[in-house]
Amino acid sequence: MVDGYLGTMTTEERTLVHLYDNPLPEGHWEAPDAVTQAGISAAVHVQRKHVPRTLKRLEKRSELTTGQRHVPGAKQRRRVYGLTPAGKSRAGALRDKILAQHVIRNGEKVVMSDLRGGGQLTLDLLSHIDEGMVYHESAVVSPISNPEGTASLDAQAGENLVRRMLARAWEDGKITTDEQQLISEVVDFIGMHPDRVRRLSDEARRLQNAPPPEEVYRDMLQQAMVDGEILGDEKALLATMREAFGIDLETHHKLLAEAIADPVLDTATSTYRETLITALEDGMITSDEDAMLATLRRSLDITETRHATLLAELLDRDD
Repeated sequence: MVDGYLGTMTTEERTLVHLYDNPLPEGHWEAPDAVTQAGISAAVHVQRKHVPRTLKRLEKRSELTTGQRHVPGAKQRRRVYGLTPAGKSRAGALRDKILAQHVIRNGEKVVMSDLRGGGQLTLDLLSHIDEGMVYHESAVVSPISNPEGTASLDAQAGENLVRRMLARAWEDGKITTDEQQLISEVVDFIGMHPDRVRRLSDEARRLQNAPPPEEVYRDMLQQAMVDGEILGDEKALLATMREAFGIDLETHHKLLAEAIADPVLDTATSTYRETLITALEDGMITSDEDAMLATLRRSLDITETRHATLLAELLDRDD
């Protein structure tokens, strides 16, 4: 869940605006981190695993272009994303419509575009506006790619995972090269700013309240299973964690079963599940409820597959 005005926009809308403000350089062999999946995930305040679904929809509409570029600081070339002319047209119109709205600042009504500082990104400006269209000097919500500020609930799940990994690493009073490498992979995967990592590391070093490695691994499994499946990048990261933590396949399958039995639902899925429960109270979903659920799925970015899984789970529970 994203607080403030940004929470009134869909993930797709935030992605369009972000890519509009961060155009993919043409004819260059290098591209900024902002146009990678990790960069997009951090900027639009959602877990990285939710980004591919949004990007696929944009690509299907011929609004997105992709490529492989070198990204500063990365060991290998990465997939990067940019908008096609159709995507730019849609994103530009959306941004202009948003910036033409009025907000309240210091008790006075002003046009949102007048608040933009030189070179300020649109999503950064919007992060200072709450649901009541009031502008705040401090950001209402901050992406984890920023050095400070309160992150969205989705992003906080990633912060908690890194916090537990650091606590585990500091258990013996020092972080080894292998532990640092593993933590760096996770941090890079979720797009967290180094200053946030340093603060979490200092906190873990002071507390030194290390959880067992199995708990940390199960946390990662629960995060990976948020939308009911483990993606390719997550499988590779989990394999690295198993090797680092000395977790065999038997333990992996045991912890995976626990994660599936006790899932951590993201806010959107949890909201949709509660709405499904309400709709099923009388044992059936009416045509009006079905139409409302379809609208809610589009708003919350819930796939038809995820809907079917949740519905089957609830129906099985009632049998």
